[in-house]
Amino acid sequence: MSWNAEPVFQRLREILKENAGTCTVEDDSRRRFCLEAPVGPATLKAWKGKARSSVIPVAWVEIGKAYVSYHLMGVYVNPPLMASMSAPLRARMQGKSCFNFKSVDEELFKELERVTAESIDGMRAIGYITDADRTRAGGSGT
Repeated sequence: MSWNAEPVFQRLREILKENAGTCTVEDDSRRRFCLEAPVGPATLKAWKGKARSSVIPVAWVEIGKAYVSYHLMGVYVNPPLMASMSAPLRARMQGKSCFNFKSVDEELFKELERVTAESIDGMRAIGYITDADRTRAGGSGT
């Protein structure tokens, strides 16, 4: 890798750790950090009543070849949250729920902290996820 992804990954990982709450943590600590939560009634309805999994990913950060990607599923299901984001943060979006970063940008990361909290709360409020009763940590540094 010709660039140093580690500072970006660690800073984005911190944002997720701060917002983990009752979510389950999947932590590779070097390449991927993921928050998962139990499937809620809205997800089951979308799946036509058949559970595909007991948990779904809520948010995760992972190192790619050219950037660090930050996935935030609640942005996709919350148009008002998307509308509340600044143009510079929306410009980092790739697809419907992924933000790409090559360097630490504290101004955007501060906004991303708010968006992350509102995203997870919104997923819970509309029933896509429910509260987890356990936290699982793998790897190191959690």
